Order: sequence, then structure tokens, then C-alpha cells
Amino acid sequence: MKINFQEIIDELKNIFLSRTFDALLPPLIFAVTNSIFSLNIAVIFALITALSLWILRIIKKQDWKYSIGGLLIVITASSLAFITKNASNYFIPGIINSSLFFLTAVISIFLGKPLAAWASRLSRSWPLNWFWRDDVKPAYREVTLFWAVFFLIRLIAQIVLYRNADPIILAWANTLLGWPFTILILILSYIYGIWRLRNLGGPGVEEFKSGKEPPWEGQKKGF
Repeated sequence: MKINFQEIIDELKNIFLSRTFDALLPPLIFAVTNSIFSLNIAVIFALITALSLWILRIIKKQDWKYSIGGLLIVITASSLAFITKNASNYFIPGIINSSLFFLTAVISIFLGKPLAAWASRLSRSWPLNWFWRDDVKPAYREVTLFWAVFFLIRLIAQIVLYRNADPIILAWANTLLGWPFTILILILSYIYGIWRLRNLGGPGVEEFKSGKEPPWEGQKKGF
């Protein structure tokens, strides 16, 4: 299958320059400022970043749910780090988050409603019934399994690093396990997902919405 890199770049822009960006940026700011300055400054910068993103979304009349979620996570994490005077505790919510994502991914597979399908539905608003077709769902189930393995690896790494209690190493490790790893996982998921949808032979979203009869051209863009 020929890989359309521009298509992948467009998909990543759609993710990282929109709602998910709001939840990812504050922890990165904390990691950088904590390694350069101090815990107190890192907490202040992370809180200001999260609050600014929330206000910006409201001013622009955009979806602010991700930004408020990021703000609440930063407040909780910062409070833990500040109260205990231990920067490592800032990342406890991240460990909990990885655990919840892993469990959610696994449970969604067993329930026959894969997490990847729900994530796509949330970001694209495609018809839910399309995701559950027998010639579509396997692609999302397999990508969800891939995600579960990723969340498990990240969780194990976070726990091991947290037990070592080195906040600087933990901060940078969490940063690397965040953006870079997430970008890699999303790229691989997108490439595999599109390839799998085409091989399953089901209708594309637009073909499904228009009620087109087979033969179908299949999903050409977006997963």
C-alpha cells in the first residue's frame, strides 16, 4: 500500500493542533520547567498553560472539554507535587491515566465495542453504526489491541521510573512516552487502520451514509 505522508501529517495536525493538544501541553511545560528551574515554578507554569488554553477555547468558541480536562488534571497533579514537595508525585495521575486507558481498551475489546472506534467517533462524528459493521469493526478492534499493548508498556515504564524517584528522569521519560510515543502510535495506527479497512472490503463512511450498494470503493481517508 502506498503511504500518503501528507495525509498522515494532516491527521496529526487535526489531533495536536486541536482538542487533544490541550491535554498534552501542560505536562510537557511542567517537565521542561521543572528540569530547568524548580518545582514551584513548574507548577505555576503548568497551571497558567492549562488555564490559558481553557480561556482561549472559550474566547474562540471552540470545544473546551479537553482543555478543562487538562486543567483539572494539572490542578490535581500540581497539588500532589506541591503538598508532598515531591515533583515525582505530579506524575501519579499519569500512572492512573495509563492504567485506566489500558483497562478501558481491554474491556472495550471484550465487549465488542473497541476503544479506537469510540475515539474516532468522538473526533469525527461518523455514524456509530458504520463502526460496528463486520467489514469495518475488525480494523478498530486490532488497533485497540495495539493501543492496549502501548498503554501497558507505558504503565510499566512509569511505575518503574516512579519507584526510582528521580523527578528529572521521570519528567523527561514521561515527556518521551507522551508526545513522541503518541505520535508514533497514531501514525502506525492510521497506516494500519486504513490498510485494514481497504482489505476488509467494507464501504467508506460517505458510501455508508449515502446508502450506496456494493461494490464499494472503501474508506480512502480518515480512520
